[in-house]
Amino acid sequence: MLSSRKISASLQGFRSSALYNDRKSKVFNSAKGFLLGLFRAVIIIGISYVILAPVIGIISNSFFSTQDSINPMVFTIPISPTLDRYAMAIKYMDYLPILGRTLLYTCGVTLLQLLICSMAGYGFARYNFPLKKLWFACIVVMIVVPLQTIQFPLYMTFRYFGIGSHVTNLHKTAWPTFILTAFGCGLKSGLYIYIFTQFFRGLPKEIEEAALVDGANSWYTYFRIMMPNASPAIITVAVFSIVWQYNDAFFANTFNMPSTLLITRKLDTLINVIANAERINSLRELQLYFDAGVVLVLIPVVAIYIILQRRFIEGVERSGIVG
Repeated sequence: MLSSRKISASLQGFRSSALYNDRKSKVFNSAKGFLLGLFRAVIIIGISYVILAPVIGIISNSFFSTQDSINPMVFTIPISPTLDRYAMAIKYMDYLPILGRTLLYTCGVTLLQLLICSMAGYGFARYNFPLKKLWFACIVVMIVVPLQTIQFPLYMTFRYFGIGSHVTNLHKTAWPTFILTAFGCGLKSGLYIYIFTQFFRGLPKEIEEAALVDGANSWYTYFRIMMPNASPAIITVAVFSIVWQYNDAFFANTFNMPSTLLITRKLDTLINVIANAERINSLRELQLYFDAGVVLVLIPVVAIYIILQRRFIEGVERSGIVG
């Protein structure tokens, strides 16, 4: 009888100890999860602030009135917000016509880049040809080598474009960009060829084999079967190409492209134009007009990304360039 009581007491003590240890473990895990979550939140908020703070500042400043700009007590949120900065920026940037020409130019280069880079990527992914690895290494070099290293050769090539007596100056036009893009040497074309190559390698070859059995040739298979299945990669490359062509400063400066064609070139002269036209000498006030112009230039790019965001992320994941 005594021994059974001792056994019962021992079991009860063991259960109490196990319950205590279980509760202690739960509290510890809960505290650990909370601290890790707090640490992640601090890191994410900190990084987001570093990235977004300048953008928030530009958007906020674009609504500042003259009184707000000289009031040291005003920070981020204007007391007397105004749209005068936007009205002036739209007027002197000739915003809508130049934006239309910029988007037309950007979309034209993007469509050509999609065609050429997808064809090159499909060739690298599906066909064997002499020196294939060497040519693909050249594609990788296109990604790695900075464009500034070939700026002078590019400048001279299109400054004296042609052979013999048939030489013309293609500067101050959009032709250099279209010619480079058509030959697979456009802005970031190496990266786009790599993306398409990785994507086409991930598609099963049985699709093409079935088309071949049905009598389809290579061109029909490429345009009617492979390209519709490559929509994630197309969306990814299209977003990259539109954004980079829209914001391009390298080719625009190298070939001295006109400000009536690219809105970013027009933005560069906005402060001087307003200062001369409106007789404004205050650098602080001129900066507010420039901030409004920056917001106007950003709106189309942000809108494109918001519309294509889901497909863009899917394409990045499937093309093998994550991380």
